[in-house]
Amino acid sequence: MKQKLLLLLMSALLTNGIFAQAKKPTLMVVPSDVWCSTNGYMTEYDNQGNIMNVPDYQTALQTNMDLKLAIAKINDLMAERGFPLKDLEQQIKLINQQNAEMNMTTSSNGNALAESPIDRLLRTAKADIILELTWNVVRQGPKYSLTFILEGKDSYTGKSIGGANGTSAPSFSAELPVLLEEAVVAHLDNFNHRLQTYFEDLFANGREVSFEVRVFADNEAGINLESEFDGYELAEIIDDWMALNTVEGRFSKLGSSENYVQYEQVRIPLYKTNGVAMDTESFARQLRSVLRKEPYNIPVKVLNRGLGKTILVLGEK
Repeated sequence: MKQKLLLLLMSALLTNGIFAQAKKPTLMVVPSDVWCSTNGYMTEYDNQGNIMNVPDYQTALQTNMDLKLAIAKINDLMAERGFPLKDLEQQIKLINQQNAEMNMTTSSNGNALAESPIDRLLRTAKADIILELTWNVVRQGPKYSLTFILEGKDSYTGKSIGGANGTSAPSFSAELPVLLEEAVVAHLDNFNHRLQTYFEDLFANGREVSFEVRVFADNEAGINLESEFDGYELAEIIDDWMALNTVEGRFSKLGSSENYVQYEQVRIPLYKTNGVAMDTESFARQLRSVLRKEPYNIPVKVLNRGLGKTILVLGEK
């Protein structure tokens, strides 16, 4: 009996430890689009014929020492305050080491979905919040001052969480880390409080993601979302699954037809029951496992569009 109580106590402590460690959001600092554009670090990305300009983080980090120093300083300041961090440069190296080409995923019948370099970075890093940093150093005679903007964004939705901005007092020091710390440190407490409040809301109400179900045209399984199983259309079955597996049944259904259904503001649990973090892909795979079994036996492909959006495509693997 004593051994059983001891095991239960150890299990409770371990569970509490897992969630205690997870109470602060994981952050990743990146240069803002404005900074990248101003300094010439943009690149073109061909999204199936639609040319888009996106930040070229890799070239910026390889050629601009000020950027490395600025990111390192913000990382240090946030780490001192207990926030776990993902390093932008290390995440880019990780992506470069991966052999699989993730920019395009194509089905056997030619359907294609693209993932931008930025989407892929966010999905690989899996940071909770992205900190976008902009700064500018101004010289006034023998003195220097630095103006900064630091904005926190939900890496799953891109929504702004809060920001901080300010200017350092004029200083004889021209060292960027010194100027940046002097400008930022007075604003960090309020900024961090916003980040923490937002993350605690995710704990209580779930992480917000988006989710789509599509059907391959003329698929071999011969199904669409109006196909019936035990008297219920497949779309209804998926709706019921969403209601049972989202936090407090919270999601919005934007549109649907026989070939697609789109869900927004989908609130998924922050963690699985075993304490492992839940992301959009793992949430979608739970539905896939249901649809692949009896009585449905539907082939399902999982496609990622960044960190906060996943598409299930029914009818072909």
